[in-house]
Amino acid sequence: MLKLGFYGAAGEVTGSNHLLEGAGAKILIDCGFFQGVKVCDDKNSDPFPYDPKTIDALFVTHAHLDHIGRIPKLVLDGFKGKIYSTPPTKQIAQLMLEDTLRVIAREAKADNHEPLYLEESVRQTMSRWETVPYDQEVVIGELHIRFRDAGHILGSAMLEIEHNGKKLAYSGDLGNSPAPLLMDTKLLSGIDYLVMEAVYGDRTHEDREKRVHLLEEIIKETIARGGTLMIPAFSIERTQDLLYELNELVEGQKIPEIPVFVDSPLAIRVTEVYRKNGSYFNKETKDDIKGGDDIFKFPRLRFTERTEDSIAIKDVPAPKIVIAGSGMSNGGRILHHERNYLGDPKSILLLIGYQAVGTMGRALQEGVTSVRIFDEDVSVRAKIAVINGYSAHKDTNALLEFVGTMQDTVKKVFVVHAEPGAALFFAQRVRDYLAIDTRIPKAGEVVEIDM
Repeated sequence: MLKLGFYGAAGEVTGSNHLLEGAGAKILIDCGFFQGVKVCDDKNSDPFPYDPKTIDALFVTHAHLDHIGRIPKLVLDGFKGKIYSTPPTKQIAQLMLEDTLRVIAREAKADNHEPLYLEESVRQTMSRWETVPYDQEVVIGELHIRFRDAGHILGSAMLEIEHNGKKLAYSGDLGNSPAPLLMDTKLLSGIDYLVMEAVYGDRTHEDREKRVHLLEEIIKETIARGGTLMIPAFSIERTQDLLYELNELVEGQKIPEIPVFVDSPLAIRVTEVYRKNGSYFNKETKDDIKGGDDIFKFPRLRFTERTEDSIAIKDVPAPKIVIAGSGMSNGGRILHHERNYLGDPKSILLLIGYQAVGTMGRALQEGVTSVRIFDEDVSVRAKIAVINGYSAHKDTNALLEFVGTMQDTVKKVFVVHAEPGAALFFAQRVRDYLAIDTRIPKAGEVVEIDM
């Protein structure tokens, strides 16, 4: 018997953290931030519900903060084991954690408490981190573990864990395939137990063709209004997908050439990681690059890494497009642009990613008429638009299809990474359509798995 503990992303979307014990091993899967009003939610400072000193290894599915944000705290609290991920995940994680140091220091100063961790903890974290390519086996105790391509962001992985001839799969976050840049989510076989995300377990997305059309129409509407198109974008994947599709729209003369700003130092650095890891792209993207197309470059695109260049964006006449972090408007440079343009009825705010409960992005999505930015009340007169098709997650139909490919072998499904309503809806769909025993674990729950 193996024991599986759900210590994060159980009954909620963020805070990914799962503990698998048995067969001579004690491994963690992900160790991420709980995210809400703050980038680093207060809950992140709570002690871990297990002793970090006893953990043999940590496996990281991908580099989003809700999967990696607490790793330096884990190290600070005594974790001495190795950390495993794919090579791009390590590269992006280092950028994310270094950027997070600045954020948590600022929040600690504002709240008059010690930061969650300091630079030394990040340095120690990266010194313990080893990379493993997709499909290569790692053995911890008697557990045989492989990363499989999840198609979510660059380097993202599912975990396939084998013991006694049985397999447990942990989905991590599953990509919204087919994606502009990445290969499709790999199909798994012979899985007995499945721990899977259901962020969009109760919703569907527009397909890629429709979402590009919607983006084109929103850009044209912004131009006609003479306003600014603000796009709060996650630094990983969403920004790169946008650049790829804007490149196609501009070079295909579907939209006029107008100023486009990528106003996020982190997104700029992550884009460089993407440039260096072209072997992870899908065939269509590889063919574009072989044909001489710089997929992240087109006329009037500017990367504004310096603060003074970011400030100068307001002096550029509209129409213009500003892509800036953070993706949920709970920090980052997008707040400055939202303060400048949310009150402008000619402008548009385009939401293209999941907006967590408690974030300003969620409030804007739900139609608030005023928000508070930098201690200033800002009226919302700009149009709020949403394109769900840019989500890097599978929607409810694609999630069900993913489980369906394993229907013949899966004995039990555990639904995580979902708000309660989405989890309930999706779990019932799996029961009704696939007749598989499906559970929604509670935070802190430990279950036994017969393998």
